[in-house]
Amino acid sequence: MCGICGKINFNSKPIDEQLLRKMTKVLNHRGPDDEGIYLKDNVGLGHTRLKIIDLSSAAHQPMSNEDGKIWIVYNGEIYNFQELRKDLLEKGHIFRSKSDTEAIIHLYEEYGIDCVNSLRGMFAFAIWDENKKRLFLARDRVGKKPLNYAVKNESLIFASEIKSILQDSDFPREVNLKALDLYLTYQYVPAPETIFSGIKKLPPAHILILENGEIKIERYWQISYKNSLKMKEEEYCERILELFTEACKIRMMSDVPLGAFLSGGIDSSAVVAIMSKISAHPVKTFSIGFKEESFNELRYARKIAKLFKTEHHEYIVKPDALEVLPKLIWHFNEPFADSSSLATYYLSKITRQEVTVALNGDGGDELFAGYERYTANKIANIYSLMPLFLRKGISSVVQYQPESTNKK
Repeated sequence: MCGICGKINFNSKPIDEQLLRKMTKVLNHRGPDDEGIYLKDNVGLGHTRLKIIDLSSAAHQPMSNEDGKIWIVYNGEIYNFQELRKDLLEKGHIFRSKSDTEAIIHLYEEYGIDCVNSLRGMFAFAIWDENKKRLFLARDRVGKKPLNYAVKNESLIFASEIKSILQDSDFPREVNLKALDLYLTYQYVPAPETIFSGIKKLPPAHILILENGEIKIERYWQISYKNSLKMKEEEYCERILELFTEACKIRMMSDVPLGAFLSGGIDSSAVVAIMSKISAHPVKTFSIGFKEESFNELRYARKIAKLFKTEHHEYIVKPDALEVLPKLIWHFNEPFADSSSLATYYLSKITRQEVTVALNGDGGDELFAGYERYTANKIANIYSLMPLFLRKGISSVVQYQPESTNKK
């Protein structure tokens, strides 16, 4: 991942260079490999880079087009950038790097804000178009990459993380009570709110355009359930495997070492299986275990690692929440109640010692209804239809059951 930030004043007031550098510096953990700023009059852009594709200085950001009139800061990965690059070269565009970043700039030159419709991948970016005096922010379709913004005192400020925006004293640290209510309901703060009053998240599949002092926020994509496929079960299986294989393949594009998180569950095991099929070398897999047996899934991970002959790394950790929580709070920027973040932190920390990029199985349970809570919800719906006397009887029995300290 990389870090992006920036500020634009609606009037002609110049951007404070020291502030822009502070905003950029606080994002250094997102991109420890390179850092840069663009500063001209009332516009400033900052970037910290994690090098994944094109490790050369030609891919440095902020990056401009040929005449230096269009500038971009970008976080993410565009999986179809090679196809886009080929098409843009045929249209006469000149490339100075082999990065996916440059493909976005030329795509914007060719199609304007409609360029997002051609992008396949995860991204958050900001483009400053000096010719049109336009700032263009965009976030990917499902919100894989974060992008926050705020408007105050005739200026717009944006960043990958809230802490970067808070470097500006114009934006005080005041609690957003609506967001607090949402957090207590959902255990996280959904877009467009953040826990800080006056600071917003750009929602997934949305663009923000600042032009002529006016701000427009528009949705550019929406999932559709119309015209759903009707096939035989075997055909569904074939199609899913085809799409899943392609999804893994395009995510394995990298100029740096790559591996995979492996829990031994269906999702991560399926990812490792496909990676092993595609890769010419043994896949590097990473697992963590805990002393508490109900939380320890290493035996399943070992089976998968052995089956697919991976270069397996596993570690037993003793979680120290008191030590780690301050770090997690600092990185999350706002309240987030998913306890799995503790395990993810430890796993990411040990994985980074070996590789820069790791694929995982996150999202599979949501797409294929794999969580046990979905079964529980189905049972709860049946329970709610029962007569009151039956519900009371069941409730009185359940409350005498001892609470379990096991994971499930």
